[in-house]
Amino acid sequence: MVLRLPFFLEDTMSKTLLELAHQLTEAGEPFVLATVVWCERPTSAKPGAQALIRADGQVTGWVGGSCAQPVVIREAARILREGGDPYLLRLGTSDTGIDHKDVRNFPMSCSSGGVLDIFMEPHFPLPKLVLIGESPVVAALSQLAQVIDFSVTQLHDADLSQVTINEQTCILVASHGQYDEEAVEQALRSRARYVGMVSSLKRAEACRAYLRDAGLSAPQIARLKAPAGLDIGALTPDEIAASVLAELVQVRRRGAIDDEESKQDTKGIRYEVSAGTVANAIDPVCGMEVEIANARHHSDFEGRTFYFCCPACKRSFERNPQEYLVQHER
Repeated sequence: MVLRLPFFLEDTMSKTLLELAHQLTEAGEPFVLATVVWCERPTSAKPGAQALIRADGQVTGWVGGSCAQPVVIREAARILREGGDPYLLRLGTSDTGIDHKDVRNFPMSCSSGGVLDIFMEPHFPLPKLVLIGESPVVAALSQLAQVIDFSVTQLHDADLSQVTINEQTCILVASHGQYDEEAVEQALRSRARYVGMVSSLKRAEACRAYLRDAGLSAPQIARLKAPAGLDIGALTPDEIAASVLAELVQVRRRGAIDDEESKQDTKGIRYEVSAGTVANAIDPVCGMEVEIANARHHSDFEGRTFYFCCPACKRSFERNPQEYLVQHER
């Protein structure tokens, strides 16, 4: 997969970030590329500043200080968790927001002031499709699937140990009886997102009987889609491949097959994002979220500890804590 960068990043993206982006892409790990595209001073980051945020919250690069970075990390986690398209993140005062569907506004009242526009671009790995067999359907599907950005691997036997399988992998068995059962059994014991087999109804039932005898549970066997493909009346190998591809698109975009609840979900593939393991507090002055474990600025008042994103917020609070407590507890 070739990493495609926005036009304004081609000449400015640092070698370190570019190398890391390529490494993560090759490893199939999602990430978000954040780039400052405009600012109104004073801001610590300037146009061209960049950071790469991984699904576990690790940040490489720089797009702003303690007021900006927590928002960028949270937004990166959100888009990796929910899926979505690139968008503009505006960080500034409440009167600087932009009313546009592709802009997310986050008012901040840090004493430093300033406005930042940060372009948030998620990068997701290509979904993997493992084709097992040497049939005409496999040949046709191998070509068609690459057109819609599946990463395709073809195996000529039932040994799935040759490939890495995860929750984003789709597996289609089409050996026409040569090693269908063995391949399907291995696939159903894996973490694959989709397991399908090209077969007749009678052949599919025979395979399910084999799986029961092999000790697979009913929920495991229920994951098998056989005959594979949407019912469009397909007859030729190319038509069958098209019906399977349509089913794979349904899985990719809706998350499941023939599940009424899943049909309400059009955001597709999700990625595991670290969440809920870090204790945070709200800065009572500017409203920013502060990670308690790493907070450098805090103050005790009336038996409570308050955490701040910067020294200026701490000083403002200590001059008149009651004022900020009223705002904080509204």
